[in-house]
Amino acid sequence: MRDFCKIIVLLLFVSTCAAAQVRVKDVARLSGAEGVSVIGYGLVIGLDRTGDSQKSLFTNQSLANLLERFGIAVDGDKVRSKNVAAVMVTADVPAFARSGGQFDVTVSSLGDAKSLQGGILLQTTLTDLNGTVWATASGALIIGGFSIETDQVSVRENHPLVGRIPSGGVLKRDLRVGLEDNNRLTFMLNNGDFTTVENMANAINAALGPGLATAVDAKSVTVDVPIEFAMPSKIVNFIAAVESVEFTPDVAAKVVINERTGTIIIGRKVSLSPVAVSHGALSITVKAAPVVSQALPFAPGGKTVQEQIQEVLVEQRDTGVVALPGASTVGDVATALNRLGLSPRDIIAIFQALKQAGALQAELIII
Repeated sequence: MRDFCKIIVLLLFVSTCAAAQVRVKDVARLSGAEGVSVIGYGLVIGLDRTGDSQKSLFTNQSLANLLERFGIAVDGDKVRSKNVAAVMVTADVPAFARSGGQFDVTVSSLGDAKSLQGGILLQTTLTDLNGTVWATASGALIIGGFSIETDQVSVRENHPLVGRIPSGGVLKRDLRVGLEDNNRLTFMLNNGDFTTVENMANAINAALGPGLATAVDAKSVTVDVPIEFAMPSKIVNFIAAVESVEFTPDVAAKVVINERTGTIIIGRKVSLSPVAVSHGALSITVKAAPVVSQALPFAPGGKTVQEQIQEVLVEQRDTGVVALPGASTVGDVATALNRLGLSPRDIIAIFQALKQAGALQAELIII
């Protein structure tokens, strides 16, 4: 319990620090420079009697078709091999890949095989959703686990029905990207936010020249390419310069809760409105008191200003009272709750109640 409280306090400390600057390439991607997802159906051979059973009719039929290509006629209904498994092969071909380039592929069991350990994927054609052939895949599988079964004992480690083949895919055609327009580039944010795109556009203009970048919507920023870079031999240099620009992204106020593990993540800009909460033997009060600031006598342009000073008061029976003066934030409340030694479940329940009461000025996400 104490370790959990320390973790929560640490997260709150980190979240209240000033937001660090990030590079454009870390939060955005160049539009038109996407890769392609490919998929294929294949057979894994060389298994030690851990392949698909006779019930997997598609495996038997695939094996019969494969043998027929080599001049061996067999009846698919009579195939009894347990050393073969039908699999689906998936991969993401990276952008700008060229013919002959290699990439990793993932192999997943399709039938009722017990394990793919020790298997070798036969050459498999990989296509996109339109049926266009992009690559082939083959090679020995790497499995992050194992499965051993006897008549009376069964031992399994991790998941032996999914494996990877490093550099198992070979591209058969160039992957062209949409950068034919050398006069304007579009960068798409991974997480859309109007303030973030505005900050990003301003940072690009300050670093590379005024008027180059324009925030179009919550996710995209267009950047005009200067004349001296508007050619295939120079455009890469300009893209690299844009991706290296640093700026400060804006983050929405969020509280993320995982009830299964008792994890609570609190964003930097989360705040509370005046409210009072009672939870079991616990009482929490957040109140605001007006404070008047009087200008000095005869001060030129002096004004009387009234401000609201918020205070958090947390009380629990048999534990005394914990008071936190100053601006009220979720961090103040969480710190007070940690001092009282409440369980993660109690803290989660309090945050949920604060949100329902409209006092939690943040988006509450429960995963």
